Amino acid sequence: MPPPRPTQEQLARYCEAFNQSATLGHFGMKVGFPDLETVEVVLDPVRPEQRGGMGSDAVNGGVLAAMFDLVIGCAPALIDPTRRSATVQLSIHFMNGVRGDRITARARVTRAGEKLVFAAASIFDGTGQECASATGLSRLSSIPWASSGTPAVN
Repeated sequence: MPPPRPTQEQLARYCEAFNQSATLGHFGMKVGFPDLETVEVVLDPVRPEQRGGMGSDAVNGGVLAAMFDLVIGCAPALIDPTRRSATVQLSIHFMNGVRGDRITARARVTRAGEKLVFAAASIFDGTGQECASATGLSRLSSIPWASSGTPAVN
């Protein structure tokens, strides 16, 4: 029998700890769970040094790849937020330049086993238009997070 899905409270604790990460602070990203089926990463505001895709004001592809890595890597929390996880495969499709001062990535789990979690994600520009999509695979570790069952804050 599969374990029970996490509660909104458990996911909120995961976000609270994860959003204290120096790495997320450096990128200016925040992780959230708008519902029990979706993980969301928001970049707000987009900084000037994060722009420059194709020499324009679009967000740079490396920044978008980092957002996809984060949102796919956090998708296993929708299965078990107490266990560590990491992205092990990522396939990205860029459709349009991502513009705006606030961009959002959202992912959902498409299939999950004991150790592997498959997810699909999209990035939306400042107007809410989908501009990029990704599929990925994360490994769900048997090792719990070091700090009281939540992601490490370093």
